[in-house]
Amino acid sequence: MPEQNDVSIVIPPEVLTELKDAVTLIKTKLDPYLVALTPEERKTLPKMSDKTVAFVEKTLGYTESTPEFAPPYMKVDEMKIDLKAVDDLTEIFKPLQQIESNLDDTLMICGSEAYVSALSYYNSVKMAAKLDIPSAKPIYDDLKKRFTNKVKPTDEPADQG
Repeated sequence: MPEQNDVSIVIPPEVLTELKDAVTLIKTKLDPYLVALTPEERKTLPKMSDKTVAFVEKTLGYTESTPEFAPPYMKVDEMKIDLKAVDDLTEIFKPLQQIESNLDDTLMICGSEAYVSALSYYNSVKMAAKLDIPSAKPIYDDLKKRFTNKVKPTDEPADQG
């Protein structure tokens, strides 16, 4: 049965070098402006989604047109800076997010096709080893390690429930 091959990509070395350099440039330029959060910090922060952006923008407008309602501890100038950063970073994030999604999909397809090919070879060499074809056994013994179930025996019998 022929294997499906949806993707056959050969990226020239000079293109790979240019892409790596571009990624390094983006990382170097953005690093001073980016913050890393812990998983716990991510959970606890209030999130601003697409719907919330309009609310925040409208609220900022009201803080300027009717500032008497802004609490004295509110830093309107900092709110402006934060909202501008959201706008600026979103312009960078959205295209990178699309690239990341397409990279992930392409990696998945390429990996899947390579794995299916490897399984085809493995099954062929497995059959050859069962038929005692010379040189198949060492290859099979090496490759079968991938599928060895490394379950440690326990002192107690498994629940028969």
